[in-house]
Amino acid sequence: MGVSAGLIAVVVVLVIGLLILFAAVKVLREYERGVIFRLGRLLEHPKGPGIFLLIPIVDRMVKVDLRTVTLNVPPQEVITKDNVPVRVNAVAYFRIVEPNAAVTQVENYMVATSQIAQTTLRSVLGQHVLDELLSERDKINAILQSIIDEATSPWGIKVSVVEVKDVEIPSTMQRAMARQAEAERERRAKVISAEGEFQASERLHDAAAVLAEEPVSVTLRYLQTLLEIGSSNNSTVVFPVPIDLRRLFIEREESGGDQASGEISAG
Repeated sequence: MGVSAGLIAVVVVLVIGLLILFAAVKVLREYERGVIFRLGRLLEHPKGPGIFLLIPIVDRMVKVDLRTVTLNVPPQEVITKDNVPVRVNAVAYFRIVEPNAAVTQVENYMVATSQIAQTTLRSVLGQHVLDELLSERDKINAILQSIIDEATSPWGIKVSVVEVKDVEIPSTMQRAMARQAEAERERRAKVISAEGEFQASERLHDAAAVLAEEPVSVTLRYLQTLLEIGSSNNSTVVFPVPIDLRRLFIEREESGGDQASGEISAG
């Protein structure tokens, strides 16, 4: 009886020892850290990665993941600076750089970061007009990242990227923007056409100055035009008449008419 009781006691001691050893030995992965509380007081340096020992009953560990977290910011109803209602959603990437602060300075860093991201998204986008929201996305993303990172820095969190994913615009505003874009394209087309006409008139002015120096060149130009017309299968022949020649005929006709009226009055 004494031997059996001693054996049982040894077995019990071994089992208790194994349980204590199992509770004391901890292993953390490369991307994990253990925040240790010893009798309720925070130890200065977190544990890990690898294997380490804890004092059973005395130490309590909170495991923290150091990998980058992808946080989807729910769609937010925003009124832009020019009073346009839009629906915007975004995504934020952050990671924990100080495990102790992430555990002790905020109750739930995921929820807190999500709320900060939502409120910042509404406040920042409300300070910009719709055109800036659509065309200056990189600038707005940088502003959002800076504000959210500054707000979450005391919690040991580093926000690396904030991206506005989608901007939903009311259908009436989309039609108005389409009309505006069409009007802008028509304006550009008219400006380009006017610029072309202006440049063409300058070229014609220069050509007229060159032709005026040698009147024979005008005749050669007429002949070249006739040659081009005759090379095509066309039964109609257009012969250009110089404006100066028509003016000469008109002046002679007018002078002849004046002379005839003078003779009639003299008779």
